[in-house]
Amino acid sequence: MMKEDNRNLLLAITLSVVVLFGWQYFYGVPQMEKQKQIAQQNQQAQSQTAPVPAPGAAPVPGAAPGQTVAPAVAPATGAVLTRDQALAQSPRVRIETPKIAGSLSLTGARLDDVSLKAYRETVDPNSPIIVLLSPLGGPNGYYSDFGWVAAPGANVSLPNATTVWTADAQVLTPAKPLTLTWDNGQGLLFRRVVTVDDNAMFQIRDEVENKGAAPVSLFPYAQVVRHGRPATLGYYVLHEGLIGYVGDHGLQEFTYDHVDKEPLLSPGTNGRVWKDAVGGFVGITDKYWAAAVVPDQSRKYDGRFSSVQTGAARTYQADFLSEAVTVAPGASATSTARLFAGAKEVAAISGYETNLGIKRFDLMIDWGWFYFFTKPMFFLLDWIFKHVGNFGVAILIVTLILKGIFFPLASKSYASMAKMKALQPEMLALRERYADDKMKQQQALMELYKTQKINPLAGCWPVLVQIPIFFALYKILFITIEMRHAPFFGWIRDLAAPDPTNLFNLFGLLPFTPPAILHLGLWPIIMGITMFVQMKMNPEPPDPVQKMMFTWMPVFFTFLLGSFPAGLVIYWSWNNLLSVLQQGYIMRKHGVKIELFDNIKAMFGKKPEPAPVTAPAKPANSNKK
Repeated sequence: MMKEDNRNLLLAITLSVVVLFGWQYFYGVPQMEKQKQIAQQNQQAQSQTAPVPAPGAAPVPGAAPGQTVAPAVAPATGAVLTRDQALAQSPRVRIETPKIAGSLSLTGARLDDVSLKAYRETVDPNSPIIVLLSPLGGPNGYYSDFGWVAAPGANVSLPNATTVWTADAQVLTPAKPLTLTWDNGQGLLFRRVVTVDDNAMFQIRDEVENKGAAPVSLFPYAQVVRHGRPATLGYYVLHEGLIGYVGDHGLQEFTYDHVDKEPLLSPGTNGRVWKDAVGGFVGITDKYWAAAVVPDQSRKYDGRFSSVQTGAARTYQADFLSEAVTVAPGASATSTARLFAGAKEVAAISGYETNLGIKRFDLMIDWGWFYFFTKPMFFLLDWIFKHVGNFGVAILIVTLILKGIFFPLASKSYASMAKMKALQPEMLALRERYADDKMKQQQALMELYKTQKINPLAGCWPVLVQIPIFFALYKILFITIEMRHAPFFGWIRDLAAPDPTNLFNLFGLLPFTPPAILHLGLWPIIMGITMFVQMKMNPEPPDPVQKMMFTWMPVFFTFLLGSFPAGLVIYWSWNNLLSVLQQGYIMRKHGVKIELFDNIKAMFGKKPEPAPVTAPAKPANSNKK
């Protein structure tokens, strides 16, 4: 077999290697050291003795872009409190739904205590449940505020962060709304009706009744505020930070670093403002969880992302300020907004977009640029999962389905490759015939391909088709919470995490933990073996460079995929196995010899010694009679 026979396959493999290297570099496993540093910085910032940072500031209507007004705050209390201590600083109304547990602070009517009952920190069923929102004053303050602001210069007393509201109940459930009231003593009565559904969506209906003698203009606002920067994973494939779909301004995704580097909106505050938007949402997202406020989808609002230095850490804020509402004497006005605070379940997010009319709320889940392929693939996986009860089995079935869909293409590709192998003697003869004329050699080869109806690029398609499927599945495994802690069989308890076994400690027999760079689980090894078998089914290339690349390619991919999600490695292994069976069937069908056992035997057999070089015979003496 000559160089041309493997050029196309080499091109495909090289392309896949380049793409995978790029994927690993930009999207791959983040540096653990960076995460540790961020965690240490947050811990140091929280442990410092300092005044309690001011709560998130509400935007000021009619002022310079981004200008804010900070509600009054309680005096400094010294060291940062524990979460339980911070919760105890205010009277509270308990929140209880099938999906979340927590409480609402009557001081400020603030939603600042939400835990997700259906999700735990690890695969251990006894591990703590996920805490999403936390009160100001404790570690990792993260909360949402709603309310009214007045026009600059207006002398109106409005509820703020220190206002203590009166509640009509002790618990908020999906079946029982909560009504809060507060009288400013100047003719304005404020009512707030809070409802929550069975999942994680709150509705806040604010009403103001004007019992005074003069009209009042107020601007509704809502915000999500996060004190301190969380330890993000740092994957480019996944957005973590501030997020929103701001009307005609479209999708806005700002990392924490991005917000910090934005121009000044006001002294000490960096950020971005989008004016006169209609529809959408703004909030802060993590990998699996999010908190987002949703304005009235029919009214104009200004959306804003901001970052401000508060003590040893920064405070990040996503908010909106709706257009003014004028309340005449003896009249009342209302404003309705929502807060989503929960897990980014695909069905729930899509349901809110459809049922509540929240514009592009589905973008809360980072499907990426190829969402038109990624989302349908997830829905297929999820549909199969609901029937088989195991996402790992669903991956195997989807792989089988995809193999069936692409079978005609693969069949043609393998058939073309088989014909090329059968024509090797003729191709060799052409190369030898035109060894000194590469142009005529290429013309003769192309004519041979045309005569025999062979596509010399056919060998690339099986690899090229697999690449988008690989990336789509990687995206699904990485971003969807449905895949989080999804078990397979045996030792695979989380398909979204790497295979926990490791060859370098003999799969747990040796009592030490190898460094991350030496992580090589059993499933990556299985993948490497299946890839090795697949490559050895083809004749060995005569070119030493190609031969070395083909030999070491399975080893390279084995180590490369060692840190990838186990579900992805299982897919690749299963796909390789199906490809081997498919290629073997097609090669036998076309009468082409399968080189698998000969190639493996040659690896361990004695290499033939080169033929001795003999001196050319001297020409006979033509003058001899």
